[in-house]
Amino acid sequence: MLTTRPTFVSVGFFLLFLSLPLSSLSQPSVSSSVYDSFLKCLSEKTNTSQSENAKIVFSQANPSYTSVLRAYIRNARFNKSSTPKPTIIVTPLSYSHVSAAVLCSKPLNFVFKIRSGGHDYDGLSYISDKPFFILDMSNLRKVSVDLADQTAWISAGATLGEVYYHIWEKSKVLGFPAGVCPTVGVGGHLSGGGYGNMLRKFGLSVDHFIDAKMVDVNGAVLDRKAMGEDLFWAISGGGGGSFGVVLGYKVKLVPVPATVTVFRVEQYMASGAVDMVHKWQFVGPKTDKNLFMRMLIQPATRNKVKTVRATVVALFLGKADDVVSLLAKELPELALKKENCREMTWFQSALYWYNYLNATQTDPKVFLDRNLDSSGFGKRKSDYVETEIPRKGIESLFNKMIELGKIGLVFNPYGGRMAEIAEDATPFPHRNMLFKIQYSINWKDSSQDLEKRYLKQAKTLHSFMTGFVSKNPRGAYLNYRDVDIGVNDHGEDSYKEGEVYGRMYFGKNFDRLVKIKTVVDPDNFFRNEQSIPTLPSKVYYAINEALHPPILDQYKRKNKAVAQQ
Repeated sequence: MLTTRPTFVSVGFFLLFLSLPLSSLSQPSVSSSVYDSFLKCLSEKTNTSQSENAKIVFSQANPSYTSVLRAYIRNARFNKSSTPKPTIIVTPLSYSHVSAAVLCSKPLNFVFKIRSGGHDYDGLSYISDKPFFILDMSNLRKVSVDLADQTAWISAGATLGEVYYHIWEKSKVLGFPAGVCPTVGVGGHLSGGGYGNMLRKFGLSVDHFIDAKMVDVNGAVLDRKAMGEDLFWAISGGGGGSFGVVLGYKVKLVPVPATVTVFRVEQYMASGAVDMVHKWQFVGPKTDKNLFMRMLIQPATRNKVKTVRATVVALFLGKADDVVSLLAKELPELALKKENCREMTWFQSALYWYNYLNATQTDPKVFLDRNLDSSGFGKRKSDYVETEIPRKGIESLFNKMIELGKIGLVFNPYGGRMAEIAEDATPFPHRNMLFKIQYSINWKDSSQDLEKRYLKQAKTLHSFMTGFVSKNPRGAYLNYRDVDIGVNDHGEDSYKEGEVYGRMYFGKNFDRLVKIKTVVDPDNFFRNEQSIPTLPSKVYYAINEALHPPILDQYKRKNKAVAQQ
């Protein structure tokens, strides 16, 4: 099972080895046969020479294979000698390469993994317990900003840092609401919803989609009009890897003030952290939508005493005087002073949030650094909070974190624009929550015992929080991928297995996602351990009219024609 991958031992690997088809074994002749067949097909589909295509297709025998594989592995837990490796890595340079890669992979019966930036926390974009290929989108990284209509076309292989940099090149008063880590890939981040420190003002990244391009299971390159509104809806928060290969999105940029304010204030238990965190719940999700206050909660040792540190890191789309005055009234427990605040441009605030604390003196080009093959060990989990946690609950949480010793929490406030958008406007359903919790633990040493201990801490704290978080279903965030909540073997019980994690990620929107998946990819070619499942074949024909029949008919007619070419 996928959940045992991080701790594979020799026996487990031997059983996996025995279960593989001949085409996946590492014997040079067999591996070469798969590579040769794929390369020949790719050349036929793209009308280019095999020697040219060999530059973008890497078998395990290629001297560059390891460096290409490791470049975008962002969690060292999945960068071990025992970690299953892809038979082939494809690094497309064009849409035609992507289309051909899909068509040439289908008859070979390999799992087809799609990787953009490699930030899938549990590695589902680049590992598998079954024989697999990787389609690495990192070369498709173009970002085109159009100031006239304040839009941008963003390729799936671009990083958020590159997106922000290219916007900054063109305008100092335009931005885009997405994540705070500059090395995150656009394809996974945006297709999974995408959020950042402007979500209370502008909502999610997907709330600003205008158009998209993707390759479907028949190798067709589709834009929004060609794919229809159902499929466009699905890849606007439902995870692109379940429905096809997302090539990029056209997005509407948002206005940002010439001057924004950032601040960072921390408190410990002895200085009022419990009261501050408790009050934050009533303020963070309900205050001025220009203010985003992230709460970081971490066990710490101060003056040789174990305690908890609570840190508020904030972005205010306005001047320092205004936010100091606002929080003096709404959150005096924070004790914010003007000297805690720094005014800067929006782009500089993005640098600041990624720990370039001297952001006003930092070269903007640092956001073009992809920081390849440099990952630590880590685990993430998620939750949503619907009602404020009582003060005694906060106090007991702090004590539990001290007991565990390392696992930290991040509270991200919602409200504002988030609460104004319907839960079914996109696949992301958690619009009306007070805040999201990220469970976060990182470590540097490669130790199996250490890994087991820290993974147990994450599970223990997640279990401890059960009474304080959303229920029926307990919510989770797709982009904080977590295989602990369920995986899918895509066998006879695929729908039942998929429903477990699918309801947590998508709530009631899971039903519509399954119907769309069943229509556009009925054979379930695009799949991973937590992808959207298809309905059983006997239900397939019954669901077509449940969506938007004209759009689905158009989609099926178009792709039937493509398939016959």
